[in-house]
Amino acid sequence: MGSLRSAIQALTVKKQGAQGWARNVNVIEGLWVKIEEAIACWSLPYEKMRLYQDGLPVCGREQEIVSELAKAGSRNHQLLLRLKERGAILMGTESAELLVQEYKLIKQMLTTDDSATAARLEIRHQEVSRSLLKRRDQAIADRINHTLCPGESGLLFLGMLHSIERWLAEDIQVTHPLYPPLLEGRE
Repeated sequence: MGSLRSAIQALTVKKQGAQGWARNVNVIEGLWVKIEEAIACWSLPYEKMRLYQDGLPVCGREQEIVSELAKAGSRNHQLLLRLKERGAILMGTESAELLVQEYKLIKQMLTTDDSATAARLEIRHQEVSRSLLKRRDQAIADRINHTLCPGESGLLFLGMLHSIERWLAEDIQVTHPLYPPLLEGRE
């Protein structure tokens, strides 16, 4: 969420306290250590690997976006760059239109000062967000289905609320190196 990072941090600190924020940061850091360790154990032909990233639009500027986020300290995007250096192909993954819709929805909720309006927006956000997440998942699966060629491997970095498997082509075999999706049967 880039420019909304500080607003998201402030809201999280308000709801969970500074210790809650620090705990979240530590959990995420630990997950990235496990992800990097899992990938380091693989012996894959990187030149036959496509990299898909949640939140990375199909836009022609994918490399620039990933490089900027890596420079800003994103371990996820730093890992993408390391894999690309080994020969993997970076792919735009998401519909820019759907990402903009989600960004506007979150921005609207985070920039409201009135608590009653914020509460109404949060309820609306939850309803719209579920529908938007489903459409994003379908678009991600469609992108993979149309760009992952026979004999290639795909590596998808996806947030924990996503669940795309039901929309993937039948010939795509899915492995979860760390944890299976939280919402496997989500409608």
